[in-house]
Amino acid sequence: MASTTKLADYLFQRLRQLGVSSVHGVPGDTTLPLLDYIEPAGLRWIGGANELNAAYAADGYARIKGLGVIVTTFGVGELSAINGVAGAFVERAAVVHIVGTPSRADQDSRRFVHHSIKPGDFRTFGQIYTHVTIAQTRLWDPQTGTEQIDEVLSQCVRHSRPVYIEFPVDLVSAVVSNDGLKYGIKVPDPEPLVPRDDVVNKILHRMYHSKQPIVLLDGESRAMGILDNVQRLIELTQWPTWTTPFGKGLIDETLPNFHGIYRGKYDDEAARTFIAATDLVLCFGPQFSLTNTYSFSSVPKVEVTICITDTTIQIGNETLRDAPAKYVTSSLIKKLVPSNLMRYDPYPNLPRDSLLDFSEVPDNHLVTHDHLWRIVGSMMRPGDIILGDTGTSGHGVREMALPKHARMFTHATWLCVGYALPAAQGAALAQQESIASSEYFGITDARTIVFIGDGGFQMTLQELATIIRYNLDVIVVLINNQGYATERCLHGRNQAYNEVAPLRYLQAPAFFGAQDGVYTASARTWGELKEILQSPNLNSGQGLKMVELVMGREDAPKGGLQFALRMQKNMEAGL
Repeated sequence: MASTTKLADYLFQRLRQLGVSSVHGVPGDTTLPLLDYIEPAGLRWIGGANELNAAYAADGYARIKGLGVIVTTFGVGELSAINGVAGAFVERAAVVHIVGTPSRADQDSRRFVHHSIKPGDFRTFGQIYTHVTIAQTRLWDPQTGTEQIDEVLSQCVRHSRPVYIEFPVDLVSAVVSNDGLKYGIKVPDPEPLVPRDDVVNKILHRMYHSKQPIVLLDGESRAMGILDNVQRLIELTQWPTWTTPFGKGLIDETLPNFHGIYRGKYDDEAARTFIAATDLVLCFGPQFSLTNTYSFSSVPKVEVTICITDTTIQIGNETLRDAPAKYVTSSLIKKLVPSNLMRYDPYPNLPRDSLLDFSEVPDNHLVTHDHLWRIVGSMMRPGDIILGDTGTSGHGVREMALPKHARMFTHATWLCVGYALPAAQGAALAQQESIASSEYFGITDARTIVFIGDGGFQMTLQELATIIRYNLDVIVVLINNQGYATERCLHGRNQAYNEVAPLRYLQAPAFFGAQDGVYTASARTWGELKEILQSPNLNSGQGLKMVELVMGREDAPKGGLQFALRMQKNMEAGL
């Protein structure tokens, strides 16, 4: 007789096999029986303050562990989460969204149940989710339920994008075979059925004949699973390497040929001149959105670019299909003859990200963006996870030179204000689990550090409670510039709609349950900031710590924001 289990248990056991240790979400009546199966499956339930925050947290968790999970109730819960799931789709975070739905009997009888839009309408929400997930399934028959689960999870892993599972409440305890759990999820092999030596040889030919080549790494490389291969190619070629904002923090930034983010028309003249003269851009995982390319000014010229995407290689104007990125990059490593490559001798004098210390700034001067990020960067440790929220923080963290094994991410294209704090909760949880299982580069003292503006913080500040509740090692650095500074730079420099309510931010940890003794501090001057960054209370111990930086209303990091603010001031002055 075949061994059996319950359908809910099958799902959570599968997720555990895929490396998930925690499940995010908010309970609801159509999910309650489902939630009873989480802990028995060896998983931990992480209850968020609301569904949107839980979706952001699952995204942050997925970027570190590879797969995140959120469980919400039908209708009101899933619609609250959809913004976070849409962001995960755009930014390629593998999130499994499980929705508890009314019983099959209720759906068949077309009852007007709560959370419905109209009587008998049970498919609208699932139809909406087809636009923000790579695959969807509606569990209905126990005989096919396990196969449906396996297929949708396979798509999630393969594409590193969200998937959607409708789970009727009366199917939770349905008896199913657990034979499938003896085997792993089937994900298509990166090896093509027909060898693509032609593709690899064409790339090598261009590489061997280039006189001024560079490497450009973009963020979809993480989702494509090729980072180790790209790292090796960067080391073998020793070619000057840049990333996009989306690619920041994905490779070892201590390499001597790494030069930070390429900012297009806002970059240093030496970088712009050098890249303009290149005859080969080896580009991995491109996502050429407006905000990831500095208004498209950092998009390389098509005729000199080789773009490697999931299964398509673009060599100039020629498109070569059905060549998986993993296969192509691993083949390049195997076949590459480094002595045939152009070597920079001497190596070009190109700008690199650098760190500063407090000797560069007077103690009694106000903290400003022009030095802040390179000074704060000096406090980062190997293995730290750094998040910058949409706005001045997201632009500022791009200037940091990161230590080995550090990760940094922001929204590069979706750009949700407030995303970074809940995402930090998910990332810190994944970091905590990885350290506990000795799967974190041998590092035990890494932290998650989130930089977020006062406007963004007010959107998702409830997630401080979750960080406190689970004793996660998170440092929150709040940039208090009295409103939406990025919007002021773009439009409405003095308008009331760019203001936010002035809160007593450092009282938030106590309000959300932190015990007496949690470290909080505020700085306006460089001297005050130096004292904070050198404090043992900030740099040791576990749990939440919070720092407020009070900054100028119209101060902004270098690049596009400063440029936009100058243009706005010039127009107001009639220049």
